[in-house]
Amino acid sequence: MSKPKGFEIPVGVRDYLPRAVSKLRAIELNVLECMERWGYRQIMTPTMEYYDTVGVASSTSDQKLFKLLNNRGTTLVLRSDMTAPIARVVSSLLKEEEVPLRLSYHANVFRAIEEEAGREAEFFQTGVELVGDDSAEADAEIVALAIASLQAAEVTSFKIAMGHVGFLNSLFEEIIPGRQGEQEALKELLLGRDVVGYRTAIEALGLAAEHRDKLEAILRLRGGKEICEQATRLSVEQQTLQSIAHLCEVWEVLEAYGVSEHVLIDLTMIGDFSYYTGMTFEGYAAEIGFPVCNGGRYDNLLQQFGRSVPATGFALKTNRIVDGVDGIEIETKRPALILYDEQGRQEALSAAAQLRTAGRIVVTGLAGGPEDGRRQQQDLYAEVYSYTAAERRPVKGRELP
Repeated sequence: MSKPKGFEIPVGVRDYLPRAVSKLRAIELNVLECMERWGYRQIMTPTMEYYDTVGVASSTSDQKLFKLLNNRGTTLVLRSDMTAPIARVVSSLLKEEEVPLRLSYHANVFRAIEEEAGREAEFFQTGVELVGDDSAEADAEIVALAIASLQAAEVTSFKIAMGHVGFLNSLFEEIIPGRQGEQEALKELLLGRDVVGYRTAIEALGLAAEHRDKLEAILRLRGGKEICEQATRLSVEQQTLQSIAHLCEVWEVLEAYGVSEHVLIDLTMIGDFSYYTGMTFEGYAAEIGFPVCNGGRYDNLLQQFGRSVPATGFALKTNRIVDGVDGIEIETKRPALILYDEQGRQEALSAAAQLRTAGRIVVTGLAGGPEDGRRQQQDLYAEVYSYTAAERRPVKGRELP
């Protein structure tokens, strides 16, 4: 393996230059403030966790985890999502708090698989978890808050696709009972949006025409509330019908929120995390083809940490919004420049402190130094002040402070 060159960084990570950082922080602030207005309190967890706790509980497969050893030889992982770490905290440090708990976060997460196909190994998420409420109202709150969060990030054109894991699990078990490997293969094809592969796999199952038609019909279950009624025609199994009824109730709550125009029901939606147990959704912005948010219900995850309570949540993929969506426009704030000589140094630096206290951006520099040489560049500085024996006046700008 060749030695990295002096300016190289590992595959899958990146540098964020000042303008991108400003946009990222603005999105983070706006979205977290939006979540706070909905009653969600921010939480922070370690970047590193024990493999035997959070690593094992995470839905991320073992080969996708970044692992490292501490000085005692214990295996650690870099967090691959925030849901498992928050489940650990809720089951330990917050175990005495009454549910429902509403928690928010902004964090970087790491997945080794993201190195493939130009995807990122480190990326940023801003999200929430609602713990202790298994109702359709809770699921609808999460979807409605995801919509409000995208709007807070100034994503103007987007759509939320909403499905239910229980529907597909129950229907597949009804049609091809006990054939877990083939059921998982069909789910993977739906997850990858491989319609051709899905249809080919159905043909290979050797099913009766009636069952083959039902599996084929899943691909057409995308639209508004009417999809719920169409889905009930495919099955008489109680679990399948309960899943559809729950999804229909979520839709009705979203109508009451006044946000159903942003949502479509997509019963091919399976979710890319194995811990999802119910409603699941993804959000797509018009400008890019990748999801900008995803979420769903995960009622069994906290059991792995000893606290049996339901939960639901979502995460915005913040860096995708920064890169692919016009959204928030960052105004470039030009600083004021204060130049000084030795005699004027104290007065100049005192004036700079006053301006900074007032919220202004101020750069200071010695007369004849690098900043003095740059001040003639057009539009580099909003104002220029001089505290020198030869020139005690505003060169460009308001009166001296």
